[in-house]
Amino acid sequence: MSDANLPALPGSTDDVIDGQIVDEPATRPVIVLRPVVNVVQIVLVAARHEHARRVARHGAYVAAGVVVALRRWHQRRTRHERMLRGAEAAGDHPSALEWAKQAELERHQRHERRVKRAEVALAIAVATPVIFGLWLGGMVLLGVLLWVGGDGPRGMAWPWLTLAHAVRFGVEVAPTVGLVLAIGVPVAVLLALYHTGRHAGDLAPRWAMAAKPGDEDSGIVVTADSVVVALQNLGKIPALTKAFKDGWKPTFTTLPVRDGRGYSCVFSLPLGTTPAMVADQRPVLARNLHREEIEVWPSAGPPGYASLFVADSGSISRAAPAYPLMHEGRADVFDGVPAGVTPRGEEILVPVVANNGIAGGLPGTGKSNAIRVVLLGCCTDPLCQVEAYVGALNGDFDAFAPRLARYVRGLDDEQIAAMVHRLHELYEEVARRESRLAELNAKKLTRQIAEQHPDMRPVVAAFSEAHELFGHAEHGPVAAELATKIVKRGRKTGVVTWYDTQSARAAAIPPSLVENVSVNVCFAVRSWRNNDGFLKDGAFAAGIRATELSPQRDKGTSLATGVSDEQYELLKWFYIAADDDAGTDDATEVIERCMQTVDPRTPVSGSVPAIEVEHRDVLDDVAGVIGSDRVKLRDLAGMLRRLAPAWAPYKTMTATRLRDHLADEGVRVINTSGTPYLDPADLRRALAERREVGELCRCGMHAPAF
Repeated sequence: MSDANLPALPGSTDDVIDGQIVDEPATRPVIVLRPVVNVVQIVLVAARHEHARRVARHGAYVAAGVVVALRRWHQRRTRHERMLRGAEAAGDHPSALEWAKQAELERHQRHERRVKRAEVALAIAVATPVIFGLWLGGMVLLGVLLWVGGDGPRGMAWPWLTLAHAVRFGVEVAPTVGLVLAIGVPVAVLLALYHTGRHAGDLAPRWAMAAKPGDEDSGIVVTADSVVVALQNLGKIPALTKAFKDGWKPTFTTLPVRDGRGYSCVFSLPLGTTPAMVADQRPVLARNLHREEIEVWPSAGPPGYASLFVADSGSISRAAPAYPLMHEGRADVFDGVPAGVTPRGEEILVPVVANNGIAGGLPGTGKSNAIRVVLLGCCTDPLCQVEAYVGALNGDFDAFAPRLARYVRGLDDEQIAAMVHRLHELYEEVARRESRLAELNAKKLTRQIAEQHPDMRPVVAAFSEAHELFGHAEHGPVAAELATKIVKRGRKTGVVTWYDTQSARAAAIPPSLVENVSVNVCFAVRSWRNNDGFLKDGAFAAGIRATELSPQRDKGTSLATGVSDEQYELLKWFYIAADDDAGTDDATEVIERCMQTVDPRTPVSGSVPAIEVEHRDVLDDVAGVIGSDRVKLRDLAGMLRRLAPAWAPYKTMTATRLRDHLADEGVRVINTSGTPYLDPADLRRALAERREVGELCRCGMHAPAF
């Protein structure tokens, strides 16, 4: 029995497993990295600490300051070249030539400065021996004078001893001064770089500023290429997309050029594409041009072309400048009154004489302010007669009252009747002025005629909250008819009317009136119907869309037609501040100045009699025209119109309205074969009952109940 088959343990009966003994493989020594890991963790914790981050951030400002300083130096050196490239990209060739001249002039001046510096250095080098010789001679002369003056040989040495003491003092002080400068100058430089880097704004490097949403989409320079790319990615216009795929490219009759605070261009459209289709995709077009939607305005151009205005980023949201006539100056209503500014930064004058206007939009968007701005400008003209009629109880025009020839406010029947009565007078005034102009052999009213003839002064009447006037059940139809007639006939006579309202429905503003005024102003509205209701039919399809204005964001901003040679203007109106709670109105100061400059012959408050509205009793008038036989109500309505043709209720009197009125007065109406008749006996009975009731009331008794 061999030893190889012995059990593993004494007394064990388990089978023995054969195997081979091999050497144990060498193991790689384990390197302990715990100290290194601890150091890294400590560094990371320290770097993430709030104070460490603050130190790093403020240190980065210094590095940013270095970058900004270098950028400023580079921009200062290359500003002419940059402006030249920008002008060439915008297609502004006159500006490009001007900047090229400026660049050449700058290079010439820089060369002259270098030459002068070299000449100065050479002159100093040539003059140095002479200066040293003069100084040495002065020292010797001073010593001789001191010797002769009685100091003897010591006097001769005194200048040199004094110089030696000064040199010694300088040597002793120099280390201290050098240390202060060695510390102070770098610290001052670092502080200057820190301040520059922290407050550099858009000149700071991108890594030194916090990222802002949309930074990559900040306003780009608008070029023909960028417009083409924007159109190529417009989508949802099949004809345009197909044209680009077929290799079509738009033709620019006007390349994108600087137009105030934006860019304007006119480009062609392919067959099957209209400007209205492009205007429908304005949100996408604005995105493609890296602008807000309100900053991009496509509209109709010449046949087959579209016009595009792209405002600079943020220019639309800027507040309007201060009202230019707030502290001085006056307007001329024959030239126009200041209204506001366009995105181009141009001040717009709203035409007054020979023009009429309508302002509409949602409540709180700036309609009343627009009328206030127009009227305030008219008030500054010494020759203009100004009137205001407000269909509400607000005090928007209370500050104007001293300058207003007539001022009516309220929405009761009495105030509405007074407004209609004034429209009657204005229409009659138009007829009178037409005859007067014929006598003067003039075709239209001019400022010279107005100055020479006080009865021909321009009259501007504003009707605010006009929906209360035109929507009145009894007086509204007459007011609409008169307002339209005044607008149609009064253009050359100097009789001007303005209206503002909240709704474009026919009951709020007559469509015939909207179609005949020359100035249409539309603030933010909800639908295309209201848009066209204020701006005339077809405005929405032509891309003139106040629906794109926001009632909150764009307060005081409107689309206006008829205020310039352009198809329309995006107008930011001047703001005449008023605070009803504090009882303040910025117009007060202007009105006080106007009262000092107004022509003595121009009607103002107190110089014109108050409007006296005619009051008529329908039953008495019916009794005066009816005979002894019963009469058809249709014929009776015609008799009343002939009796008082100027009274508004009779102008629109019909058989149905007359029947309703008689019923309210307790007068019985007979119907025969569907035709209403009035019996004189029934009328006399109703009049007798009314007189009896009146006598009882005067005696302090109560009429019996029926």
